[in-house]
Amino acid sequence: MMFWLTVVLILLPSGGSQTSSNAAVSAGDAFSAAKATVDDARSFCNRQPDACIVGSQAALVLGHRAQAGAKMLYEYLNEYWGAAQSDAVNAVRGKSAGQSSSGISRDTLIPADRLVAWRGPRSQKEARLGRSQ
Repeated sequence: MMFWLTVVLILLPSGGSQTSSNAAVSAGDAFSAAKATVDDARSFCNRQPDACIVGSQAALVLGHRAQAGAKMLYEYLNEYWGAAQSDAVNAVRGKSAGQSSSGISRDTLIPADRLVAWRGPRSQKEARLGRSQ
């Protein structure tokens, strides 16, 4: 939470256009400060093992909450968009638009599609060719 609060505070615009001559920082100084910060963060768990354990547990809890939130969002969007899609499919099939999408099969064939096409009686020539083979 502190990380995101820091990011928000950094991105907020300043109160005015006041700049001091001491505020100028070169790119090299900024890079070396960032490198020192990363090096310090790497050794944090060596210096504060208890805080690192609690932090990892908190990150795990936040990860589970984020996963649960993403699942809820996915289910909501799937229910919202899935219902609209199944209503369109039902309308094409001639079924009622209010039918539940959970019982709908993805099979789009109707019974007439499954029937074998009628071929009619075989001609004399086809019958002779069929016997000789």
